[in-house]
Amino acid sequence: SSGINAEWPLRPGGMLKLILSLSVLSAAVAHYHIHDWNAMGAGLKVRGILGMLGMKDSCDLPELPSYHIHVIFWSTNPERVRMAMELRQRFMERFDLLTPDKNCTMNPGDPAPGYDMCVFDPHTEAYGPFLNGEFAFFIPPALLQETSAWMLQHRGILDVFIHPNSGCETNDHTKWNTYAGAKWPIDATIFSCNYPGCKPDH
Repeated sequence: SSGINAEWPLRPGGMLKLILSLSVLSAAVAHYHIHDWNAMGAGLKVRGILGMLGMKDSCDLPELPSYHIHVIFWSTNPERVRMAMELRQRFMERFDLLTPDKNCTMNPGDPAPGYDMCVFDPHTEAYGPFLNGEFAFFIPPALLQETSAWMLQHRGILDVFIHPNSGCETNDHTKWNTYAGAKWPIDATIFSCNYPGCKPDH
């Protein structure tokens, strides 16, 4: 026997279960970009669906499908702004991020599993959880060692902040982060995603 029961949808409640299952799957695919959905492991898909249904999974040990490398600087200091923009340019040249197709198009809070490395727009004033100027790159796990090593060796007197993107935004930025240089304060009250696989809507 193949184990497939063709009569299941015809049993009492079977059709309702099928409709509910398809509705949940449809909502999940609508919530996540198809590229994200296809790249997500089975565990992350289940956690994401449970989170959408209000049954939020634990943020203790989630998968870490991507990372951000930030450089934080005094936006009121023209010399620091110049140094930061020069460092950003050098990183983009080193890792072939100069063309428009290398610009990040996802929400900065999106774990975006399976996406290629890309560059976010720089900010010379407070933005998101950051209270000063910053710029950032989206980094797939396979490139974390190479890119972070380059940044740490070339940052000069600028400060680097690296964190994972699991969907548990508070933990990502406050528990599982690492700094090189000064440790800058961030505003964690703005985070809206705190379950594995969560993608902010804002």
